[in-house]
Amino acid sequence: MALSGEVCVVTGACGFLGEKLVRLLLEEENLSEIRLLDRNIRSELIQTLEDGRGETKVSVIEGDIRDRELLRRACKGATLVFHTASLIDYNGAVEYSELHAVNVKATRLLLETCIQQSVSSFIYTSSIEVACPNRSGEPIINGHEDTPYSSYPISNYSKTKQEAEQICLQANGELLRDGGHLATCALRPMFIYGPGCRFTLNKLRDAIRSGNVQHRLSQQSAKVNPVYVGNAALAHLQAGRALRDPEKRAVVGGNFYYVSDDTPHISYCDLTHALMSPLGFSIQNKPILPIFLLYLLAFFMEILQAVLRPVLRFTPPLNRQLVTMVNTPFSFSYQKACREFGYSPRYDWEEARRSTTDWLASVLPAERRLANKT
Repeated sequence: MALSGEVCVVTGACGFLGEKLVRLLLEEENLSEIRLLDRNIRSELIQTLEDGRGETKVSVIEGDIRDRELLRRACKGATLVFHTASLIDYNGAVEYSELHAVNVKATRLLLETCIQQSVSSFIYTSSIEVACPNRSGEPIINGHEDTPYSSYPISNYSKTKQEAEQICLQANGELLRDGGHLATCALRPMFIYGPGCRFTLNKLRDAIRSGNVQHRLSQQSAKVNPVYVGNAALAHLQAGRALRDPEKRAVVGGNFYYVSDDTPHISYCDLTHALMSPLGFSIQNKPILPIFLLYLLAFFMEILQAVLRPVLRFTPPLNRQLVTMVNTPFSFSYQKACREFGYSPRYDWEEARRSTTDWLASVLPAERRLANKT
C-alpha cells in the first residue's frame, strides 16, 4: 500500500540511514509532507532534496529529540513516524545517563507524543546488538526471530537499544486520542554499510596511517551478514507501507524483524577489506593478537577507563563487547520480513560494493592529505 498523501516524520533525518530513507521516500512516494527531525539539519542536504521532492512539502524541525514541545510540533497531524535517531556508542565514550536519555527516554517520549497526537504508525530502528552476541560468544548461523538465545548485553549501547525496542513493541495497540490504535514494529538491521558509513571511513583512516594496511581484529571464521544501507532504507519504507495496510498492519504490528540482504556472509574486517582492496589496501592475515589476549587487553582498558574517569576522560579503542561481537559468527535470515511485509532487497552485492568503493575513492585524496598533516 502506497503512502500517497501521508504526512511522515523521520527522526535522525541527517544520519547515515535517515538520509537514505528520506531520499527514498521522496523518490518513491507522493507524500503530502515529510518532516525532517534532527539535532543539526545540514543546509546542503536540504538543497539536494529540492530537486527530488516533487509536490511533497519538506519541513525542517531542528532540535533535541528530548524536547517535548519539539516532538509535539513534529507529530501534529502526522500519520507515520520513522524513528531512526539514536546515540551510537561502541567504545564507552558516552556516559550511560546520556545514552539512556537519548535512546530510551526520548523513544518513550516520542511514543507518548504519537498517542497524544493520534499518529497511528510507528517504526523503530533497532539494532542487531539487541540480540548481542552475548558475553559467552555463542554463535548463531542463519538464525531467525524465533531462534532461542541467552541475550545479556555487555555494552550500555546494547542495553539502551534493547530497552527502547521493548518500549516500542509494548506500545503496539495503545489507544490514541482520536479513538484509533497505535501500530508499532521494530527493525533490527545487521551491520549497515555503504556510502557515508562512519565505521568504514574510520577503518580507511586507520589503514592510511598504517601504510595502506588494515589491521585485523576479527577472525575470518567470524562471519556475519551485513546489509547495504539502500536495502535497509527500503525495508523501512516497505514496513511503513505495511503498517498503513489494514490487513498487514494486524500481522506486522508488535513484531520485530531482522533485516539483511544478499551480501556474502563475511567477517567485519573482511567486509572492509573487500570494499577497500580495489583502492590498493591490504589486510593482515591474522588478528593483531590472539583473541583471548585481545579480550584480556580490552578488560584491562575498561578497568583503566573506570579508574581514570573521575579525573580524566579516557576512551579505550577496545572493549569486551566489541571484541566479542566481531569474533562471533552471528547471522540471521530476513525471510520473515519478506513473508510478512514484502521486504525484497533491491541492491545486490556487486552494486553495493561498487557504490561503497566509489565513495571511498572520492574521499581518499582528502583523507591522505589529512593523514600527512598529522
